[in-house]
Amino acid sequence: MFIDRVELTVSSGKGGAGAVSFWTEKFVAQGGPDGGDGGRGGSVYVQVDNNTDTLTALRGRHHIKAKNGRPGEGRKKYGKSGEDTTIIVPPGTQIFDVETGELLLDLTEVGTRVKFLEGGKGGLGNMHFKNSSNQRPTYAQPGLPGITKQVRFEMKLIADVGLVGYPNVGKSTLISVLSNARPEIANYEFTTLIPKLGVVEYSDYESFVMADIPGIIEGASDGKGLGLEFLRHIERTGTLLVMIDVSNYRAMEYQYATLLEELDKYSSVLGKKAFGIAVTKIDAMSPQEVNDAVTEFLAAIGLKPNNILDGYHPNSEYISYGSDEKDSPRFVLPISSVSHINTEPLRYILGDFVKEQKNKSEQ
Repeated sequence: MFIDRVELTVSSGKGGAGAVSFWTEKFVAQGGPDGGDGGRGGSVYVQVDNNTDTLTALRGRHHIKAKNGRPGEGRKKYGKSGEDTTIIVPPGTQIFDVETGELLLDLTEVGTRVKFLEGGKGGLGNMHFKNSSNQRPTYAQPGLPGITKQVRFEMKLIADVGLVGYPNVGKSTLISVLSNARPEIANYEFTTLIPKLGVVEYSDYESFVMADIPGIIEGASDGKGLGLEFLRHIERTGTLLVMIDVSNYRAMEYQYATLLEELDKYSSVLGKKAFGIAVTKIDAMSPQEVNDAVTEFLAAIGLKPNNILDGYHPNSEYISYGSDEKDSPRFVLPISSVSHINTEPLRYILGDFVKEQKNKSEQ
């Protein structure tokens, strides 16, 4: 089961109390105070592990608590510290305070281990309170309480390219062709019910991660369909590939405008991401119909084709339309994942696109 959001209570351990004790050994005439300190309470750590990809391990756990420290003992013996507890989460996990909504941790790097809640300090035993005016202190400190927070764990997939499109537009087929992912594929809407990740290799030493989320429909940002539930999974992606179905009953321009509007409504971050367009399912139409449809679509969104070829056929070079303007696609490429038309050019276009965006973000 894909679990990407969990609410629970997390507590660090309480410190152990200091001991009140006096040395009463035989033949020792004036034994003084020898109460030891209490042990420190256990802390709560959060660790990022690449071997887990959901929050399923936290499902059903209402309270995660570190162990309390043990109290001190006589003969100046310190109490045992409480055992720490470690919460394992996948990369891309965020932790929010439920009461305030504050983002407490944003964990993206594999192997990161962060102390989330500090355990309570152990109390001092009475051996620390002996002085010239008080030779027999009968007081020891109690241990400090641990910290308790009600938190929400949210996972956001980390990918380089996020696929965006209406249901049944061909996202799952594309990711299965380009990567090692094997999502469910069928000829009906909403076959993708959970996000999928796939690694796309485009050279001997270079690759990028592609994320497929359930289809977006009108009103997804207002809670319709499954889009709202999973749109956050492409917030971390560096680039987007907007997929437009040339054979759909919805006009291409309408699909394009609606998808961009829903992305912008959900998050201003998504609305500003660089993106390209893949015009899918071109094998369902004749080459001339594809050319006419793409030409009309480009005109509708204010772009001019760089090299639309007369008599477009599957073996032609990829058709690319570049634009550096804001809110404009960097390329538009007709493809067919089923017939593998232009899927290889798309692999390398996306690889270069991802590399370019990473270089920009590092500057």
